[in-house]
Amino acid sequence: MLEKTTRINYLYDFYYSLLTPKQQNYMSLYYLDDYSLGEIAEEYEVSRQAVYDNIKRTEAMLEEYEEKLLLFQKFQERSKLLRHFKELLIDEHPSKQAMMEVVAELEKLD
Repeated sequence: MLEKTTRINYLYDFYYSLLTPKQQNYMSLYYLDDYSLGEIAEEYEVSRQAVYDNIKRTEAMLEEYEEKLLLFQKFQERSKLLRHFKELLIDEHPSKQAMMEVVAELEKLD
């Protein structure tokens, strides 16, 4: 469950601006502020089911955006490559070839 929450939080960060204000509010309250469905429903004077449906639809939309745009996937790959690059730099005699390979992989991501 924590893994899903973390993934949705990242997707929300990347695709926030593509959501409607209502979707932004529900997702923010549910995932960032840890409100329950009941608390959100009370705040917006709607049913818990309406909040649940909206959140599930929004999660599906975020996954669709990621499927098409791959912003989160590229972020993860870039982070991994940067960690590898830092490890190479820590080495006393890093191979220029190894560093160039990492740079080439980073360039492919854009």
